[in-house]
Amino acid sequence: MRVETKLAQIGVGRERTTGAISFPIYASTAYQHPGLGESTGFDYTRTANPTRSVLEQAIADLEGGAAGFACSSGMAAIQTIMGLFSQGDHLIVSLDLYGGTYRLFQQVLSRYGLSFSYVDFRQPEQLVEAIRTHPNTRAVLIETPTNPLMQVTDIRTTAKIARQHGLLTVVDNTFLTPYYQRPLTLGADIVFHSATKYLGGHNDVLAGLIVAKDEGIAEKIRFLHNSIGAVLSPLDSWLLIRGMKTLAVRMERHQANAAQIARFLLERDDVQDVFYPGLEQHDGHSILCEQASGFSGMVSFRLRSADQVPRFLRALRLISFAESLGGVESLCTYPATQTHADIPQEIREAVGVCDRLLRLSAGIEHIEDLLDDLAQALDAAKNE
Repeated sequence: MRVETKLAQIGVGRERTTGAISFPIYASTAYQHPGLGESTGFDYTRTANPTRSVLEQAIADLEGGAAGFACSSGMAAIQTIMGLFSQGDHLIVSLDLYGGTYRLFQQVLSRYGLSFSYVDFRQPEQLVEAIRTHPNTRAVLIETPTNPLMQVTDIRTTAKIARQHGLLTVVDNTFLTPYYQRPLTLGADIVFHSATKYLGGHNDVLAGLIVAKDEGIAEKIRFLHNSIGAVLSPLDSWLLIRGMKTLAVRMERHQANAAQIARFLLERDDVQDVFYPGLEQHDGHSILCEQASGFSGMVSFRLRSADQVPRFLRALRLISFAESLGGVESLCTYPATQTHADIPQEIREAVGVCDRLLRLSAGIEHIEDLLDDLAQALDAAKNE
């Protein structure tokens, strides 16, 4: 069955009592036992919930894994995965990383004895050197494309190196979703999402998803998921199911709009750099063409001057100046003070997240309206 059909059919045929096409929201926290030592498969909603189970099975099927787990946020998903590791363990992580993940690693998990190195996975020799330098390395964690500079990692090559050294490969697939990229089929062991973004798609649900490639890893995550308890509520599970049903059509529109926006920005003399892997000149374009079927709807760009930034953001009329991404509404984010504010300035700027960088999540509005808004905002920023 093709992915578009799988998405549209999530939950259909699963409610056999009434035949409900939209799978119900099971709000109950407790479930009756038929008898002593007997269970319906649902005992307490933190451990399992019927609505959440439909969602978890759907994401496992879409990613090609053994089992899925729905968490209360993307950060809760990462925290749950981090429960696989112990004091003294070391992880190698993408250099250009979402600021919230960096904050969790450096300000929280480091206090519990985990350590992290940040490398540019576009240069595999950096990964090999980091493994050599840190013999207590247990995993690599990849964002690809990265947030916000859209750097692309060759998942097959990275996973092969990790496997040769007995390491787990964990991939953040938020930007591309299983509609465009399935890391488990490329050698990854665990994939996760901030499902708040494209999978939910409507800026109305906070959620995270994890998928384990094999049952051995799944069993460990299942224990952590239940023990930590940062599980997704039945209502939010239902909202996420509803959002995912239209993922295919939304991603096509997000991508079409982003591609035209990227080409438009390339022609502007007040824009210095454009980061979009769908552009042939992007250094990760060929890799992404091999390991994914699309490029998604995220575009980052640098203005010529930091003075243009506040004027540009103030002048936007249709596009909202807001955090987050992946919804049907177009959003523009300023990473330096929003998504990456917790990364020290010297590290942030060394990576390339400077005070001239903006990140745009292309929504599904008419492209001419988006281009008109960008044009007038850029003109206002230049002429004010």
